[in-house]
Amino acid sequence: MTDTSLPVVRMLPKGNALAIRHGFPWVYANELVLDRRTKKLPAGSLAVLQDAERKPLGVVAFNANSKITCRMLDRSPDAVIDGAWFDGKLKAALAHRETLFDAPFYRLVHAEADGLPGVIIDRFGDVAVVQPNTAWADRLIEALLHALMRVTGVSTVIVNGTGRTRALEGLDDRTEVARGAAPAGPIAVPMNGAVYMADVLGGQKTGLFYDQRPNHAFAARLSKGARVLDVFSHVGGFGLATLAGGATSALAVDGSADALALAEQGAGQMGVADRFATRKGDAFSVLEDLAKDKELFDVVICDPPAFAPSKKALEAGLRAYERVARLAAPLVKPGGYLGLCSCSHAADLTKFRNASARGIGRARRRGQIVHTGFAGPDHPLMPHLAESGYLKALFFRL
Repeated sequence: MTDTSLPVVRMLPKGNALAIRHGFPWVYANELVLDRRTKKLPAGSLAVLQDAERKPLGVVAFNANSKITCRMLDRSPDAVIDGAWFDGKLKAALAHRETLFDAPFYRLVHAEADGLPGVIIDRFGDVAVVQPNTAWADRLIEALLHALMRVTGVSTVIVNGTGRTRALEGLDDRTEVARGAAPAGPIAVPMNGAVYMADVLGGQKTGLFYDQRPNHAFAARLSKGARVLDVFSHVGGFGLATLAGGATSALAVDGSADALALAEQGAGQMGVADRFATRKGDAFSVLEDLAKDKELFDVVICDPPAFAPSKKALEAGLRAYERVARLAAPLVKPGGYLGLCSCSHAADLTKFRNASARGIGRARRRGQIVHTGFAGPDHPLMPHLAESGYLKALFFRL
């Protein structure tokens, strides 16, 4: 049986229907019959996907404006995408996070891996921030928000509809407090013994990056009694974690005065303000200046933004990662540690590792990799979708 109330979209014979049957969640425009009828479907419409032989594959979200034209929502062609359906997805996601964490501070929904394509939900206690990065989520946002409040019991929901992904879907930017009252200020988030201040309305993305949690914890293990440099620090990510782990001092470097002010607030909440310092400036320039001043640190960590957000940007991005490693390595004491991170899905682990090693070598340093880290388990990886495994963290002992 197929839900006859939904329109049907069909794959071309050259389309990889077998991959869809095996779990791949996307169908590209060049795999579909895009006739006049299907092109008229509003962006974000639900449809039943068929293979070239008209056998149903499931219910998809359709957007003719996107290269990813179909996103699989449910493998059953009879699925009804309604409040109860959202409840089921969110309950499954919540059960996993409650298994992992004692406190409600985590990524609740990680897009395709949690069965909600293009939807990101980060939870900050009684506040949830939703990123509807796809047209279907925009169309069904009310049903999603109702279910979110039912399942989690949060009282405030912020919709943060900004970013590159929405633009690729043909969507406008919008940010609003969709349910409840806006927080009075930044939210204090406990993580790895540190306290981070999340600006859920005006900060980057949802206000805090939960994905680095396990890598923060590893860095903290290296940092007892250490002098630490945290470059591209944002709201104090690695720096505050290392102070919680016993570092004697941490210097946070970032281009955003607002982010550094939040980092200072976090240090104050932790009672480590006397061991924490910030420096605003271009990260590359600051690294060069620190080298001129012959500064040395026991632990140096660089967690830059995505230098390679797409395949077109890959080569330039890899050169940037190599440059970070080249400039950071001379600042590490012999026997000290260098942590290098990439959140670029276009740069896979091997390419990133090679670029990092080249940079360390160009700095005339040698190192051994002592740890390779990824995003935490509240950012599950969909095995069929390499893009969902974007974060890499390499720790070298130099």
